[in-house]
Amino acid sequence: MSPEDALREKLRKIEALFSGATTDGEKSAAGAAADRIRQRLGQSCEKETSIEMKFSIGDPWSRQLMLALCRRYGMQPYRRPGMHRQTIMVRAPKSFVQETLWPEFEELNAALINYLTEITQRIINEELHRETGDAEEIPDTALIENNRHNLLK
Repeated sequence: MSPEDALREKLRKIEALFSGATTDGEKSAAGAAADRIRQRLGQSCEKETSIEMKFSIGDPWSRQLMLALCRRYGMQPYRRPGMHRQTIMVRAPKSFVQETLWPEFEELNAALINYLTEITQRIINEELHRETGDAEEIPDTALIENNRHNLLK
């Protein structure tokens, strides 16, 4: 199984988890999982008033994921004129956002970030340089000595 296929399968399993799937057949049916989540959203709308929720998601990949999740479940994400691009507004029952939408987003987002990180590291290692670790941390005294040396020139 390719890394991309493994990611797709993981995303389906995460959605099935949040849809409340109980049998193996339900867990493997991604479309049915989305339908169950939309049904849960409808039930939440009947029980409680939808409120305006604001999300600030700076990372473009994560923002795309949140927009796609909202649209998948029938919510219309928006932002008002003058709001930053990273702002996503949505009207939904608070319980649905807290119990389903946000936790599912966090799990899906973690899986996607992990996948993108692995691919990025592999390509950099293969094409640019094997060492991709963080920059070396040096004590402040070394910086002071370096700056003093530069000032004396």
